[in-house]
Amino acid sequence: MSEITPVIPMGTTSDERTTAVLAHALQMVGGWIAPLIIFFVKRESRFVSFHALQALLLQIMHVVFIMIFMALWFGLFFSDMFLAENHHSAPPLAIMIVFPLIWLAWMAVWVGTLIIAILYSVKAGHGEWAEYPIFGKIARRILKLGPGGVPLEA
Repeated sequence: MSEITPVIPMGTTSDERTTAVLAHALQMVGGWIAPLIIFFVKRESRFVSFHALQALLLQIMHVVFIMIFMALWFGLFFSDMFLAENHHSAPPLAIMIVFPLIWLAWMAVWVGTLIIAILYSVKAGHGEWAEYPIFGKIARRILKLGPGGVPLEA
């Protein structure tokens, strides 16, 4: 039988924890730019790189969702405008129903991003190698890190 050895997380400095917190928190005001800058400036720190890359991946997905919502909205708006028989009538019912739904989805994505940013800022402040639900595994693969920040051997 193989014996499982516990993974001891690598220690983090106060500067690393603060910078990781900033990578998560600044994404709410700086979008994808703040985590990208932190990722490249603090590349030597695996802890900061891991947290900044997760925030960057989340922001990329956020931008993709916004682009999808905008494409849906403009596609619906212009298709309805060009297909309308009478241009002097009231606004089409489809736009009046779909616009609030798209807006609610947009706000749900924003609130979800805000909650994730706050939650993982706190975890990074405590020095945890906390993973985002989907993007944590992707960030670990990109950075070639195992649990606790231990580098994976090639």
